[in-house]
Amino acid sequence: MTGELTPVSVEAAELGECARWDADRGEFLWVDIMAGVLRRAVEDGDRLRTVAELSIGEPLGAIAPIADRAGWLCAAGRGFRYLAPDGTVTRLLDTEPADVRMNDAACDPQGRFWAGSMAYDQRAGAGRLLRCDPDGSVRVMLPTATIANGLGWSPDGRTLYHADSGVGIVTAYDPETMVGQVLIRSERGAADGITVDDEGAIWAAMNGGGEVRRFAPDGSTLSVLPLPVSRPTSVAIGGASGQRLFVTTSYENMTPDERAQEPEAGRVFAVEVGVGAPPVRPYRGELPGFRG
Repeated sequence: MTGELTPVSVEAAELGECARWDADRGEFLWVDIMAGVLRRAVEDGDRLRTVAELSIGEPLGAIAPIADRAGWLCAAGRGFRYLAPDGTVTRLLDTEPADVRMNDAACDPQGRFWAGSMAYDQRAGAGRLLRCDPDGSVRVMLPTATIANGLGWSPDGRTLYHADSGVGIVTAYDPETMVGQVLIRSERGAADGITVDDEGAIWAAMNGGGEVRRFAPDGSTLSVLPLPVSRPTSVAIGGASGQRLFVTTSYENMTPDERAQEPEAGRVFAVEVGVGAPPVRPYRGELPGFRG
């Protein structure tokens, strides 16, 4: 690894999340969850330059591009939405009760869209983990979670890593049987967004801990990258080099004094890390609940 994590975005998001590198478009994607905003940015030297900002009018947890269709499948509001490049939003399917919102989501190597949820009051067990399959059906993969968060897959696709930030753990699952075991228990902050690199190591944004950690597949810590802000939320590896780590951050619920101490909170940070990772995977299937 070279250098230090430094801010690269002009914008600061209250709850920045869903760091994704879209290699096909050469874009970095990220959301501001409670504002319901998707930002599309390109690298401009060492910085990010926003080229589009789309608002969906409700909390936006995460997005994935769609194979053979322009736009994105969104985990948003109480379920799933389709967001077109011109900003048009199609309400697809609501799966959660009114006091629960969608949170992080990502596609597996098969193109299935896994999406977690959480209660607005973050109460234990009110969230769950869902999966949109190619035929557009939605399955419940985990019936209870607290803050269903980051998702990543081992290079061979046989292991799903899933973070529940509410209880501070990352669990390794067989993605077909959902039999799993706890791999990581957070020691400093809670594991939030995650990604898995080409060597099989797990990168986790440690929300509240002010750092990104790289874990071996056995859960041991390989390296720690500190940040000048306390609430990193999501990670992605990509960029023109293919080896640039991007980290979204948050200033949600900070007091004015805390904001003054962390003036760069909410911005995107980046650093070269010397290892690549798969770019954002598209959803390969029918849109859930879509008619017409």
